[in-house]
Amino acid sequence: MPARRQIDNGAASAKTTSSQATVSSIAAPNAPSNGGVADTTSTRKQPPPEKPSDVRRRTYVILSFWVIVVLLGLPIWWETTTIYRANLPLSEMLDWADGKACRPVFPLRISIQANSLHEQEAQNLLRLTQHALDDLNDFSGHHLRLQLSPPAAKETEKDDDGAALTIRLIPGESTTSTLDPYAPILDITYPPHTIPSPSSSSSSLATYVATQLRTTFAEEQAIISYLLSSHSMPSDHRPQGLTPEAADSLSKRTTRSLKYAPTYHLTFSLFTSGPLPSSWDIEAAIAEFMKPVLDVLSPIHNFTIDTQVQLYATPGVQSQVLTKEDLSSFINAAEWPLSPSIGGAPTINFIVFVGNQTIHAAPQGTADETDRTSQSWLIPQWGTVYLLPLPSDTTHVSAEKLKQSLLTFTSHLLSLTGTPQSGSLPLRLSTLARIRSADLLLRASSTLGSLARLALALPSISIPESVADGVSTTMSHLRLACETLGGPEGLAHARVAEAEAERAFFEKSMVGQLYFPDEHKLAVYIPLLGPVGVPLLLGLLNEIKAWRKRRRERAEHAAKKRE
Repeated sequence: MPARRQIDNGAASAKTTSSQATVSSIAAPNAPSNGGVADTTSTRKQPPPEKPSDVRRRTYVILSFWVIVVLLGLPIWWETTTIYRANLPLSEMLDWADGKACRPVFPLRISIQANSLHEQEAQNLLRLTQHALDDLNDFSGHHLRLQLSPPAAKETEKDDDGAALTIRLIPGESTTSTLDPYAPILDITYPPHTIPSPSSSSSSLATYVATQLRTTFAEEQAIISYLLSSHSMPSDHRPQGLTPEAADSLSKRTTRSLKYAPTYHLTFSLFTSGPLPSSWDIEAAIAEFMKPVLDVLSPIHNFTIDTQVQLYATPGVQSQVLTKEDLSSFINAAEWPLSPSIGGAPTINFIVFVGNQTIHAAPQGTADETDRTSQSWLIPQWGTVYLLPLPSDTTHVSAEKLKQSLLTFTSHLLSLTGTPQSGSLPLRLSTLARIRSADLLLRASSTLGSLARLALALPSISIPESVADGVSTTMSHLRLACETLGGPEGLAHARVAEAEAERAFFEKSMVGQLYFPDEHKLAVYIPLLGPVGVPLLLGLLNEIKAWRKRRRERAEHAAKKRE
């Protein structure tokens, strides 16, 4: 027992000594030991080194994420968000717009009937006339080529097949010319002594014929010159000599006429301020006085017709005598049921208003001098209003009473469709076909240029395949129209080219991209890609740093081994 107590006392004494040492160490933590040098690294516990398998696993995980993003995510994103842009021949489209791809030329064949002359005399006269015509013609777009009709051709024959004009040379006492009002025939009488000899190099008769030809086609030449000058044509293709007065007159006529359309809808309306008259023979009047002109216009335009009668139609102006200021407010748009375009075709309104009102003066610029009457006026790009005074007890308007109004409507219809004013009606209509061909060709070319410039200015705009197909069709028909310009085939090809160009330019899926700027894309992508892209990028950077560190340590270790 004494011995065990002694052992316990010794353990307690040792424990007390150890506690004092510990307290001394805490009280003096900076006290030097081991010769006065503090060993701080021995007191910090380092993490165990990574196993090579763990390092490889972490690397594979990071690389797998990036492989999925690069090889799967980016292709899917690119495929689903890339704006499709079909290949367009932009340089060729701009060439058409600048007038470099086609030079409008109208080859017109003029047939000469000289049955009273010998063939050698007729050939000599034709040669001299062609030389005089080439000297007088300052417009390269018109190629007037003379040809001699066979001797068997009769003088009563209207015109040769395919000839724009037929000239009939008739012996007479003096040199005169007369243009047939119902056929493209120019009758020229000549004294027999004016026939040139085979050895002569000039002839007064040849010069006279060339001058008459130039005068006959002067209006067509001026209109085509104005069309070419108003478009972006090269300077060597533009005609020269168009005076400012002529250009101003043609500008007014162009503003007054309707834009070309293959179909027009004609609306004939009878408006009365009372219960009478209640009916009219408009169908018979149209068939008798207007149908012939509609038939000759049918190769260029199609027409649909409807009629209506509106009773108790009050005009917008109650004055008995209308002035030119009153004409603009005469139509009461609030009460008159003037229907808009039907079936997409432009509507031309022809209104017969029954009343005792008269027109004091027609407004300037709304009609030509010959159209200024006291009963009607023409509204540019809209139609015509005709004031028809009738007895108060008239219940029915016959076709005969509508004759003057229908003749006025016919004349104004020709003005609204852009028909030339000089020459016989067949000659005017053939001129209209050539003018429309040139106009449609220039408009389709201009539309192609606008589409090309739009595609270049907006790289992010969508260009679907339908636009490329429309451009290809347009250019194909433009080439055909340029080759057959001046004939019915040229008009048909120019009509298709203009329609296809308009359809391609106003493609709905393409126009919608104009209002989606790039700022919207950033606003969509940043909130989505930010939380995903930052961890991926930081993880990749940390792994690259760790790989470089391991590589550097391996290099140092290898260097120590070599030392």
